[in-house]
Amino acid sequence: MEQLKSDWLTDGLIDFEYKKYILLAYLKDIRKRFDHSQLYPFLGELVFHYNNLKKVMESKEVYYEKFPKAITRADFDKLKFNYTKIVKDDVVMMEIENIITYAIPLMNSAIKEGREIHDFVEENLELTPVGVTPIYEDEGYLMIKKDKKREVAIYRYQLSVFESAKEKYRGIATDFVNQEQVGFGRTFENIKISLAKRFTYLPNPATYLFVSKFDFPLPETLLPVAKRLLVRHITPSDA
Repeated sequence: MEQLKSDWLTDGLIDFEYKKYILLAYLKDIRKRFDHSQLYPFLGELVFHYNNLKKVMESKEVYYEKFPKAITRADFDKLKFNYTKIVKDDVVMMEIENIITYAIPLMNSAIKEGREIHDFVEENLELTPVGVTPIYEDEGYLMIKKDKKREVAIYRYQLSVFESAKEKYRGIATDFVNQEQVGFGRTFENIKISLAKRFTYLPNPATYLFVSKFDFPLPETLLPVAKRLLVRHITPSDA
């Protein structure tokens, strides 16, 4: 799938029919992804574009700084260029507003579809601690298994705290470790013990198992949703 550029609204020809064609092709491809329950990074990108359009409508003058500019005179003595803005708040700006007015409800509808899929995946993904959970849970392992399959995907996870002037939130990074099979003589607890022996810096690692009732795609859907659930599970509600 070809990504929608962050500046697709003002990049190239500013024409309603042209931008409509680009937008509809993008949304058609997004919905194909959703039809296969593939959520990431597609849902996040869609939300990004939607929020950008909302910001443009709320603050047109700020967005002006992103519009194309043409060089009108070069001051070679000072090595400085003077620019004139192509866009004026008239016919072109009206075209921009028409495109945004058309695009926002279509994007919003697609976002709702994606979030419904996300909620369904989350509702059918069961989280269970494996063995004794240590006090330190900011680093450990997560396992993902589809209900009727023996294969288990194993990832190492690490939580991080990000702070801004207004809020504090937690992120999670994962690295694929390997894939194993569970069955007679090979339990999730056995796998946890093997991980502790292999990676000795975590002698009693926090380990969580996620079992999906349905065969959702692993990298595009199950892993991202599992990561969000794990952050929510580990992070105190008042943090």
